Amino acid sequence: MESRVKAVVVTGSGGNGCGRAIARRFARDGAPVVVSDLQEPGGHESVRQIEAAGGRAVFFKADVRIEDQVRELARFAETSFGHVGVWVNNASLYRPADPLEHWSDTVQTELFGTMYGTRVAIEALRRGGGGAVVNMSSISGLWHGRTHAVGAPAYDFAKAGIIRLTTTLAWLGDSEHIRVNCLAPGWIGTDEVRSYWESLTPERRLELGVPSRLLPVEEIVGAVTRLATDQTLCGRVLVWWSEDSPRLIEWGDPGYARAVEIPLG
Repeated sequence: MESRVKAVVVTGSGGNGCGRAIARRFARDGAPVVVSDLQEPGGHESVRQIEAAGGRAVFFKADVRIEDQVRELARFAETSFGHVGVWVNNASLYRPADPLEHWSDTVQTELFGTMYGTRVAIEALRRGGGGAVVNMSSISGLWHGRTHAVGAPAYDFAKAGIIRLTTTLAWLGDSEHIRVNCLAPGWIGTDEVRSYWESLTPERRLELGVPSRLLPVEEIVGAVTRLATDQTLCGRVLVWWSEDSPRLIEWGDPGYARAVEIPLG
């Protein structure tokens, strides 16, 4: 298992959500972990929790929107632990209202942050002889028109871009033993999401297009771990709708199996 002998870098792991849980899981499995976030108190708290459970972790403050800081994160990880074996691009910025003036921040964090992280991770994994990158997308990047008036345009198209970034890097698996995979989950039961979800009646959830259940954080962590450690997965996208089971998109699927023919002219 790669994560047992090389460091794991998890961006956006200073909050009380998936990032921290992912970092804790890899540390529990024996990997030294680099916790990274813009929020220093939260990042140090993640390290404290990992160390309290007997794991090894260090914190590095980095803004994934700035490529030089992402490169510094990789150098810090290598200086601290030798080699990087897994890099999880988890940092996120979701603004539900998503007014035009916030599009840039959202895209810089979600899309460019993941792109910078993936590029820098590939370089670090090359130096270490291979490993895995796990990108966090969302089912919001899969919709071709929503049946309910929800969503944030910049967030949605950034998440779609992450899926395409992942699949186009499948060739790295055979040529360089670097596996880039992606998780596209539905609604995850983090504290903030659960608070909103529980404020709605079942009828109101149905009316708003809110799922009837939330994905448990620990199960999301398990999915990330699988994508990071399964040697057979390269350039794959694991989709997990909130009310369904996790499913790998078939390799080569054009995504338009139900397209309707339209006459031209």
